[in-house]
Amino acid sequence: MMKHLQKLGKALMLPVACLPICGILMGLGYALAPAVMGAAGATEGFAYVLGFFLIKAGGALIDNMAILFAIGVAVGLADNNDGTAGLAGLVSWLMMTNLLSTGVVSVIAPALCQPDTTNWVAFSKIANPFIGILAGIIGAICYNKFKGTKLPDVLAFFSGKRAVAIVTAVVTIIVSAILLFVWPIVFGVLVSIGQAIVGLDAIGAGLYAFLNRLLIPTGLHHALNNVFWFDTIGLGDLTAYWGGLTAADTGWSVGM
Repeated sequence: MMKHLQKLGKALMLPVACLPICGILMGLGYALAPAVMGAAGATEGFAYVLGFFLIKAGGALIDNMAILFAIGVAVGLADNNDGTAGLAGLVSWLMMTNLLSTGVVSVIAPALCQPDTTNWVAFSKIANPFIGILAGIIGAICYNKFKGTKLPDVLAFFSGKRAVAIVTAVVTIIVSAILLFVWPIVFGVLVSIGQAIVGLDAIGAGLYAFLNRLLIPTGLHHALNNVFWFDTIGLGDLTAYWGGLTAADTGWSVGM
């Protein structure tokens, strides 16, 4: 088990490696144009335009971290780190986030997705890093299992690696049907844990740090970070920080 968890943790490092350049770009952009992030400063001129450009460049990656996880985890877990698995991970991500979106769920299962309910919030935030990691795992497993598939001559075109995306799509449909009932429960647990740790203030920060250190041997501390750093469950500490929000706006110590 530890071996598999460490392999997953190592795969997570591939998309996580994109974060430093995001921070550098957004930091430089903020130095040139703080007004873009809601702080006081000029709102025109070359420095503002350049800063705006750099902030949006960095934000493009941070805002799509879940997709980077889907592709990066799939490639990282695939045999020989083949890019075909990355495509399969993206296929799984696109299908899952579409099938479990509020627009689709409210039609196929209206009772599970009523507006202004916890379930509605859960499905509205389905495009998150946890689902990205799951999509990457599905893509990698399908690649490793079916990359050598041999089909009858009439379907020979779809043999080998070309079969991976097809199998991934089928598996993703099944997983999405399961998540239709499971995801709201998982989301509720994540929200409860997140709010409990935030509510403990300094003790909560210590507990978070303890859990973070505890997960380092497996590399899965990045999954825990996503609960608090990004808008996975409505916290999004980094999003709030770069948006110029304070504790008065969010209810927690932004940046801490």
